[in-house]
Amino acid sequence: MRCVVQRVSEASVSVGGETVGCIGPGLMALIGVSADDTEKDLKYIADKVPNLRIFDDENGVMNRSVLDTGGSILAVSQFTLYGDARGGRRPSYIQAARPEFARQMYEQLVAVWRQNGIHVETGRFQTEMKVFLVNDGPVTILLDSRKAF
Repeated sequence: MRCVVQRVSEASVSVGGETVGCIGPGLMALIGVSADDTEKDLKYIADKVPNLRIFDDENGVMNRSVLDTGGSILAVSQFTLYGDARGGRRPSYIQAARPEFARQMYEQLVAVWRQNGIHVETGRFQTEMKVFLVNDGPVTILLDSRKAF
């Protein structure tokens, strides 16, 4: 499982001109699921994202998590995180999970975050979405449950 995490002052996602998810300060999480992800991969991302210490403390040091700040997460599925463009100009998405499995993993991830008391807004799975955000910092972190990078 892969996740691009961005610290944001605000973020939203719309489908067909309708806003379906909107947050203030917190994290924008673009989530990709691979065909061979397991519960272990899900648990890694479920724990890692809300505990990333990428928010400033009282001394201006990135030492606080979204849990510490009471911020929100905007979770958007993005199979293109598994695009492999090493071999040519058209990315291959063969490593990305099929939609049925990806939806299940994505929904489980969102459910875990919500069970842990985090306010989570979402995009709409398997639709054309427009994502708007104000990256605060900017701060962008790349995560891979298999630690490929």
